[in-house]
Amino acid sequence: MKQPNNLQVAVFLVLFAIGLFASYSLYTATGEAAFLVLALVALLVALFLSAAIQLANQWEKAVVLHLGTYKGLFGPGIFTIVPLIETVAYWIDTRIITTSFTAEKTLTKDTVPVDVEAVLFWKVVDPERAALLVEDYRAAVSWAAQTALREVIGRSLLAEMLEGREKLDLELQRIIEERAEQWGIHVSSVEIRDVLIPAELQDAMSMQAQAERERQARVILGDSERQVAEKFEEAARTYQNNPTALHLRAMNMLYEGLKEKATLVIVPSTVLDTMTLGDTSGVIALARTFPGQEAAPSPGEGATPKKTQNKPASPPESGPRGGAL
Repeated sequence: MKQPNNLQVAVFLVLFAIGLFASYSLYTATGEAAFLVLALVALLVALFLSAAIQLANQWEKAVVLHLGTYKGLFGPGIFTIVPLIETVAYWIDTRIITTSFTAEKTLTKDTVPVDVEAVLFWKVVDPERAALLVEDYRAAVSWAAQTALREVIGRSLLAEMLEGREKLDLELQRIIEERAEQWGIHVSSVEIRDVLIPAELQDAMSMQAQAERERQARVILGDSERQVAEKFEEAARTYQNNPTALHLRAMNMLYEGLKEKATLVIVPSTVLDTMTLGDTSGVIALARTFPGQEAAPSPGEGATPKKTQNKPASPPESGPRGGAL
Protein backbone atom coordinates (compact mmCIF):
# COMPACT_ATOMS: atom_id res chain seq x y z
CA MET A 1 0.00 0.00 0.00
CA LYS A 2 1.41 3.32 -1.05
CA GLN A 3 1.69 6.07 1.53
CA PRO A 4 -0.44 9.23 1.07
CA ASN A 5 1.28 11.85 -1.00
CA ASN A 6 1.78 15.47 -0.06
CA LEU A 7 -0.96 16.63 -2.42
CA GLN A 8 -3.58 14.49 -0.67
CA VAL A 9 -2.49 15.76 2.73
CA ALA A 10 -2.66 19.38 1.55
CA VAL A 11 -6.18 18.94 0.07
CA PHE A 12 -7.43 17.28 3.23
CA LEU A 13 -6.07 20.02 5.49
CA VAL A 14 -7.47 22.84 3.34
CA LEU A 15 -10.96 21.34 3.05
CA PHE A 16 -11.15 20.39 6.71
CA ALA A 17 -9.98 23.87 7.75
CA ILE A 18 -12.68 25.45 5.57
CA GLY A 19 -15.30 23.19 7.16
CA LEU A 20 -14.16 24.04 10.66
CA PHE A 21 -14.25 27.75 9.85
CA ALA A 22 -17.77 27.46 8.46
CA SER A 23 -18.90 25.51 11.54
CA TYR A 24 -17.42 28.08 13.90
CA SER A 25 -19.08 30.91 11.98
CA LEU A 26 -22.44 29.11 12.25
CA TYR A 27 -21.98 28.59 15.97
CA THR A 28 -21.15 32.22 16.64
CA ALA A 29 -24.06 33.40 14.55
CA THR A 30 -26.84 31.10 15.79
CA GLY A 31 -25.42 29.61 18.95
CA GLU A 32 -26.89 26.24 18.12
CA ALA A 33 -25.16 22.85 18.23
CA ALA A 34 -25.52 22.34 14.46
CA PHE A 35 -21.90 23.30 14.02
CA LEU A 36 -20.87 19.77 15.17
CA VAL A 37 -22.79 18.21 12.32
CA LEU A 38 -21.24 20.66 9.88
CA ALA A 39 -17.75 19.89 11.16
CA LEU A 40 -18.37 16.16 10.75
CA VAL A 41 -19.58 16.69 7.19
CA ALA A 42 -16.51 18.80 6.41
CA LEU A 43 -14.29 15.99 7.70
CA LEU A 44 -15.98 13.39 5.50
CA VAL A 45 -15.82 15.63 2.42
CA ALA A 46 -12.13 16.33 3.02
CA LEU A 47 -11.36 12.62 3.33
CA PHE A 48 -13.38 11.76 0.21
CA LEU A 49 -11.83 14.41 -2.02
CA SER A 50 -8.28 13.83 -0.81
CA ALA A 51 -8.66 10.10 -1.47
CA ALA A 52 -9.92 10.82 -4.98
CA ILE A 53 -6.76 12.63 -5.96
CA GLN A 54 -3.87 10.28 -6.77
CA LEU A 55 -0.32 11.06 -7.84
CA ALA A 56 1.96 8.66 -9.72
CA ASN A 57 5.66 9.27 -10.10
CA GLN A 58 7.43 9.33 -13.44
CA TRP A 59 8.50 5.66 -13.15
CA GLU A 60 5.17 4.34 -11.82
CA LYS A 61 2.02 2.90 -13.34
CA ALA A 62 -1.19 2.58 -11.31
CA VAL A 63 -3.49 -0.41 -11.92
CA VAL A 64 -7.05 0.76 -11.15
CA LEU A 65 -9.93 -1.63 -10.47
CA HIS A 66 -13.59 -0.58 -10.75
CA LEU A 67 -15.66 -2.68 -8.36
CA GLY A 68 -13.11 -5.48 -8.67
CA THR A 69 -12.76 -5.38 -12.47
CA TYR A 70 -9.83 -4.01 -14.39
CA LYS A 71 -10.36 -0.39 -15.45
CA GLY A 72 -6.97 0.64 -16.81
CA LEU A 73 -3.51 2.00 -16.20
CA PHE A 74 -2.97 5.53 -14.97
CA GLY A 75 0.09 7.70 -14.52
CA PRO A 76 2.55 9.16 -14.39
CA GLY A 77 1.14 12.39 -12.96
CA ILE A 78 -2.14 13.32 -11.29
CA PHE A 79 -5.29 11.29 -11.85
CA THR A 80 -8.56 10.83 -9.99
CA ILE A 81 -10.59 7.87 -8.87
CA VAL A 82 -13.97 7.40 -7.22
CA PRO A 83 -13.30 6.37 -3.62
CA LEU A 84 -15.05 3.23 -2.32
CA ILE A 85 -15.89 2.25 -5.90
CA GLU A 86 -12.50 2.37 -7.56
CA THR A 87 -9.23 1.31 -5.98
CA VAL A 88 -5.58 1.33 -6.96
CA ALA A 89 -4.64 -2.35 -6.77
CA TYR A 90 -0.94 -2.11 -7.72
CA TRP A 91 1.72 0.51 -8.17
CA ILE A 92 4.04 -0.95 -10.81
CA ASP A 93 7.67 0.22 -10.91
CA THR A 94 8.82 0.33 -14.54
CA ARG A 95 12.52 0.94 -13.74
CA ILE A 96 15.21 -1.73 -14.01
CA ILE A 97 15.16 -3.86 -10.86
CA THR A 98 18.08 -5.90 -9.50
CA THR A 99 17.45 -9.22 -7.78
CA SER A 100 20.19 -11.33 -6.21
CA PHE A 101 19.67 -15.08 -6.00
CA THR A 102 21.77 -18.07 -4.96
CA ALA A 103 22.00 -21.82 -5.39
CA GLU A 104 23.57 -23.65 -2.44
CA LYS A 105 25.09 -27.13 -2.44
CA THR A 106 24.07 -27.80 -6.03
CA LEU A 107 25.78 -30.70 -7.83
CA THR A 108 27.40 -30.02 -11.19
CA LYS A 109 27.48 -32.47 -14.07
CA ASP A 110 30.70 -33.99 -12.68
CA THR A 111 29.11 -34.29 -9.17
CA VAL A 112 30.90 -31.39 -7.48
CA PRO A 113 28.85 -29.44 -4.88
CA VAL A 114 29.06 -25.68 -5.50
CA ASP A 115 27.50 -22.50 -4.14
CA VAL A 116 26.71 -19.96 -6.86
CA GLU A 117 25.71 -16.32 -6.41
CA ALA A 118 24.17 -14.35 -9.28
CA VAL A 119 22.40 -11.06 -9.99
CA LEU A 120 19.39 -10.56 -12.25
CA PHE A 121 18.57 -7.27 -14.02
CA TRP A 122 14.95 -7.05 -15.20
CA LYS A 123 12.08 -4.61 -15.74
CA VAL A 124 8.31 -4.65 -16.21
CA VAL A 125 7.36 -3.85 -19.79
CA ASP A 126 3.65 -4.76 -19.53
CA PRO A 127 2.23 -3.65 -16.16
CA GLU A 128 -1.21 -5.04 -16.97
CA ARG A 129 -0.01 -8.62 -17.31
CA ALA A 130 2.38 -8.27 -14.36
CA ALA A 131 -0.54 -7.23 -12.15
CA LEU A 132 -3.27 -9.57 -13.44
CA LEU A 133 -1.50 -12.79 -14.44
CA VAL A 134 0.70 -13.39 -11.40
CA GLU A 135 0.04 -12.83 -7.70
CA ASP A 136 3.49 -11.38 -6.83
CA TYR A 137 5.64 -10.80 -9.89
CA ARG A 138 8.75 -9.97 -7.83
CA ALA A 139 8.66 -13.27 -5.96
CA ALA A 140 7.85 -15.11 -9.19
CA VAL A 141 10.90 -13.68 -10.95
CA SER A 142 13.14 -14.56 -7.98
CA TRP A 143 11.97 -18.19 -7.83
CA ALA A 144 12.21 -18.57 -11.60
CA ALA A 145 15.80 -17.32 -11.50
CA GLN A 146 16.80 -19.74 -8.71
CA THR A 147 15.24 -22.70 -10.52
CA ALA A 148 16.97 -21.78 -13.78
CA LEU A 149 20.31 -21.43 -11.99
CA ARG A 150 20.06 -24.92 -10.47
CA GLU A 151 19.10 -26.32 -13.85
CA VAL A 152 22.08 -24.73 -15.58
CA ILE A 153 24.49 -25.90 -12.85
CA GLY A 154 23.28 -29.48 -13.19
CA ARG A 155 24.03 -29.43 -16.94
CA SER A 156 27.48 -27.85 -16.68
CA LEU A 157 30.92 -29.10 -15.71
CA LEU A 158 32.91 -27.37 -12.99
CA ALA A 159 35.61 -26.27 -15.45
CA GLU A 160 32.96 -24.70 -17.71
CA MET A 161 31.52 -22.77 -14.77
CA LEU A 162 34.92 -21.43 -13.70
CA GLU A 163 36.14 -20.51 -17.19
CA GLY A 164 33.03 -19.84 -19.29
CA ARG A 165 30.82 -17.62 -17.14
CA GLU A 166 29.69 -15.53 -20.10
CA LYS A 167 28.17 -18.60 -21.73
CA LEU A 168 26.33 -19.50 -18.51
CA ASP A 169 25.07 -15.91 -18.18
CA LEU A 170 23.54 -16.04 -21.65
CA GLU A 171 21.98 -19.45 -20.97
CA LEU A 172 20.44 -18.22 -17.70
CA GLN A 173 19.10 -15.10 -19.39
CA ARG A 174 17.45 -17.18 -22.10
CA ILE A 175 15.75 -19.57 -19.63
CA ILE A 176 14.49 -16.83 -17.29
CA GLU A 177 13.31 -14.73 -20.24
CA GLU A 178 11.20 -17.62 -21.53
CA ARG A 179 9.51 -18.04 -18.14
CA ALA A 180 9.00 -14.36 -17.27
CA GLU A 181 7.95 -13.11 -20.70
CA GLN A 182 4.39 -14.31 -20.15
CA TRP A 183 4.18 -12.05 -17.09
CA GLY A 184 5.14 -8.94 -19.06
CA ILE A 185 8.71 -8.90 -17.73
CA HIS A 186 11.89 -8.42 -19.76
CA VAL A 187 15.22 -9.76 -18.50
CA SER A 188 18.06 -7.39 -19.38
CA SER A 189 21.01 -9.49 -18.22
CA VAL A 190 22.19 -12.08 -15.73
CA GLU A 191 25.64 -12.03 -14.14
CA ILE A 192 27.20 -14.79 -12.03
CA ARG A 193 29.09 -13.07 -9.22
CA ASP A 194 30.89 -15.96 -7.54
CA VAL A 195 31.29 -19.73 -7.65
CA LEU A 196 32.28 -21.29 -4.32
CA ILE A 197 33.73 -24.82 -4.26
CA PRO A 198 34.78 -26.99 -1.27
CA ALA A 199 38.11 -26.16 0.39
CA GLU A 200 39.52 -29.65 -0.28
CA LEU A 201 38.84 -29.28 -3.97
CA GLN A 202 40.44 -25.83 -3.98
CA ASP A 203 43.65 -27.30 -2.51
CA ALA A 204 43.67 -30.11 -5.09
CA MET A 205 43.14 -27.67 -7.96
CA SER A 206 45.88 -25.42 -6.60
CA MET A 207 48.34 -28.33 -6.49
CA GLN A 208 47.33 -29.34 -10.01
CA ALA A 209 47.87 -25.81 -11.31
CA GLN A 210 51.26 -25.62 -9.59
CA ALA A 211 52.35 -28.94 -11.08
CA GLU A 212 51.23 -27.79 -14.53
CA ARG A 213 53.25 -24.58 -14.21
CA GLU A 214 56.33 -26.57 -13.13
CA ARG A 215 55.90 -28.87 -16.12
CA GLN A 216 55.67 -25.90 -18.48
CA ALA A 217 58.74 -24.34 -16.87
CA ARG A 218 60.74 -27.54 -17.37
CA VAL A 219 59.62 -27.80 -20.98
CA ILE A 220 60.64 -24.22 -21.64
CA LEU A 221 64.01 -24.77 -19.93
CA GLY A 222 64.66 -27.91 -21.99
CA ASP A 223 63.77 -26.12 -25.20
CA SER A 224 66.12 -23.29 -24.27
CA GLU A 225 68.96 -25.77 -23.65
CA ARG A 226 68.31 -27.34 -27.05
CA GLN A 227 68.43 -23.96 -28.77
CA VAL A 228 71.67 -23.07 -26.97
CA ALA A 229 73.22 -26.40 -27.99
CA GLU A 230 72.25 -25.79 -31.61
CA LYS A 231 73.85 -22.35 -31.52
CA PHE A 232 77.03 -23.79 -29.97
CA GLU A 233 77.16 -26.44 -32.69
CA GLU A 234 76.78 -23.78 -35.37
CA ALA A 235 79.52 -21.69 -33.76
CA ALA A 236 81.82 -24.74 -33.58
CA ARG A 237 81.43 -25.35 -37.29
CA THR A 238 82.27 -21.70 -37.94
CA TYR A 239 85.44 -21.82 -35.79
CA GLN A 240 86.50 -25.14 -37.37
CA ASN A 241 86.87 -23.57 -40.77
CA ASN A 242 88.23 -20.25 -39.48
CA PRO A 243 91.22 -20.54 -37.07
CA THR A 244 91.62 -16.77 -36.96
CA ALA A 245 88.11 -16.34 -35.61
CA LEU A 246 88.78 -19.01 -32.97
CA HIS A 247 92.01 -17.26 -31.97
CA LEU A 248 90.23 -13.89 -31.63
CA ARG A 249 87.42 -15.47 -29.66
CA ALA A 250 89.87 -17.09 -27.25
CA MET A 251 91.74 -13.85 -26.73
CA ASN A 252 88.45 -12.02 -26.12
CA MET A 253 87.40 -14.61 -23.53
CA LEU A 254 90.68 -14.17 -21.64
CA TYR A 255 90.38 -10.42 -21.85
CA GLU A 256 86.84 -10.41 -20.51
CA GLY A 257 87.84 -12.67 -17.64
CA LEU A 258 90.72 -10.49 -16.66
CA LYS A 259 88.70 -7.30 -17.01
CA GLU A 260 85.79 -8.44 -14.87
CA LYS A 261 87.66 -10.13 -12.03
CA ALA A 262 91.08 -8.46 -12.34
CA THR A 263 92.81 -11.73 -11.35
CA LEU A 264 95.37 -14.06 -12.83
CA VAL A 265 94.01 -16.73 -15.13
CA ILE A 266 95.91 -20.03 -15.28
CA VAL A 267 95.15 -22.37 -18.16
CA PRO A 268 96.85 -25.64 -19.20
CA SER A 269 99.40 -25.56 -21.98
CA THR A 270 97.25 -27.96 -23.98
CA VAL A 271 94.56 -25.34 -24.09
CA LEU A 272 97.03 -22.81 -25.43
CA ASP A 273 98.09 -25.23 -28.15
CA THR A 274 94.49 -26.01 -29.02
CA MET A 275 93.60 -22.35 -29.32
CA THR A 276 96.93 -21.56 -31.07
CA LEU A 277 97.79 -19.09 -28.34
CA GLY A 278 101.31 -20.51 -28.01
CA ASP A 279 102.22 -19.15 -31.44
CA THR A 280 102.44 -15.69 -29.98
CA SER A 281 105.93 -16.37 -28.53
CA GLY A 282 108.60 -14.17 -30.04
CA VAL A 283 110.89 -17.01 -31.21
CA ILE A 284 108.26 -18.73 -33.32
CA ALA A 285 107.13 -15.41 -34.69
CA LEU A 286 110.75 -14.67 -35.64
CA ALA A 287 111.06 -18.06 -37.31
CA ARG A 288 108.01 -17.35 -39.39
CA THR A 289 109.56 -14.02 -40.36
CA PHE A 290 112.69 -15.74 -41.85
CA PRO A 291 111.55 -18.95 -43.47
CA GLY A 292 114.11 -21.69 -44.15
CA GLN A 293 115.99 -21.14 -40.83
CA GLU A 294 115.49 -23.14 -37.73
CA ALA A 295 114.74 -21.17 -34.67
CA ALA A 296 116.53 -22.00 -31.51
CA PRO A 297 114.20 -23.67 -29.08
CA SER A 298 113.24 -21.54 -26.20
CA PRO A 299 114.10 -22.61 -22.69
CA GLY A 300 110.47 -23.15 -21.96
CA GLU A 301 110.26 -25.90 -24.57
CA GLY A 302 112.69 -28.18 -22.66
CA ALA A 303 115.52 -28.39 -25.31
CA THR A 304 119.15 -28.56 -24.18
CA PRO A 305 121.84 -26.49 -25.95
CA LYS A 306 124.35 -28.45 -27.99
CA LYS A 307 128.15 -27.95 -27.78
CA THR A 308 129.98 -26.99 -30.94
CA GLN A 309 133.36 -28.59 -31.87
CA ASN A 310 136.16 -26.72 -33.63
CA LYS A 311 137.32 -28.58 -36.77
CA PRO A 312 140.61 -27.82 -38.58
CA ALA A 313 140.20 -25.99 -41.75
CA SER A 314 140.92 -28.05 -44.85
CA PRO A 315 143.72 -26.82 -47.15
CA PRO A 316 142.67 -25.03 -50.18
CA GLU A 317 142.41 -27.14 -53.25
CA SER A 318 145.13 -26.66 -55.86
CA GLY A 319 144.36 -25.91 -59.37
CA PRO A 320 144.34 -28.58 -62.11
CA ARG A 321 147.50 -30.46 -62.55
CA GLY A 322 148.86 -30.90 -65.98
CA GLY A 323 149.70 -34.37 -67.26
CA ALA A 324 152.74 -35.46 -69.02
CA LEU A 325 152.54 -35.47 -72.70
